[in-house]
Amino acid sequence: MPDHDRVEGAAKQAGGNIKEAVGKMTGDEKLKAEGRADQVEGKVQNTVGGVKDALRDKH
Repeated sequence: MPDHDRVEGAAKQAGGNIKEAVGKMTGDEKLKAEGRADQVEGKVQNTVGGVKDALRDKH
């Protein structure tokens, strides 16, 4: 079972993609920036979860 950080990170990335797309469609630069930030945060969280998974699998 994947670490919860991986699941949450993937969800945050998806939400960020949606936010960015809505921001582009509406011309809302703030929403676009928030979407990009959410995507980066999700990627970091997903990476942390991957490291945790790798460490757990080694033991």
